[in-house]
Amino acid sequence: MGKQASVTRGVGTKGMPRKDRERLILDAAAAEFGTKGYARGAIATVAACAGITKPMIYEYFGSRDGLYLACLDRAGSRLVAAVEGAQAGPVGITRAPRTLEAIFRALESHLEDWELVYDSTLTADSGLYAAATVYRRELNRMGAAGVAGFLSSSPATDPLDVDLVTHFWYGTVSASVTWWRYHPDQTADDMTARCQRIFAALFTQVAD
Repeated sequence: MGKQASVTRGVGTKGMPRKDRERLILDAAAAEFGTKGYARGAIATVAACAGITKPMIYEYFGSRDGLYLACLDRAGSRLVAAVEGAQAGPVGITRAPRTLEAIFRALESHLEDWELVYDSTLTADSGLYAAATVYRRELNRMGAAGVAGFLSSSPATDPLDVDLVTHFWYGTVSASVTWWRYHPDQTADDMTARCQRIFAALFTQVAD
């Protein structure tokens, strides 16, 4: 299974419907920016991978920023929708692995989506950073709500306890996705099963 968008270099697109060509460009751009970041991603590489000319990219998206923003919006929307779906289930010990599974399934074949939302090359004074922050805050908000719900019936109700566990959660998700990038042979099912085994082992150790 390929984790990143599979783009064939040099494919001609003459006669291709506009919607299909636009998706091809976005897939190529997501792979380029997701791997190299906004600052180092090259429009020429995107054009070559999509089998089109650079002017056509500007015709479709207006600018480099417009292209990146389209990739970011697609990536952020997919991730937010996935977590929202997982959060709709019951509150309790199953929510964390359920949410991780939803994230893994959203990222399968689209691992670059995570890198687009959390692109460290975006400068804090840019509109793209502000756009990425909207998705980051929404994902963080849902994560914090999930942690608070999980801890509500536990002894760890001190606000600082909740804040620390929330940061544990953010780190767990980020580390899992980062690890996945180094092991692209793993499927979403593999990642879900691995995390479930680890959670079970950790909870067993704590219980003992």
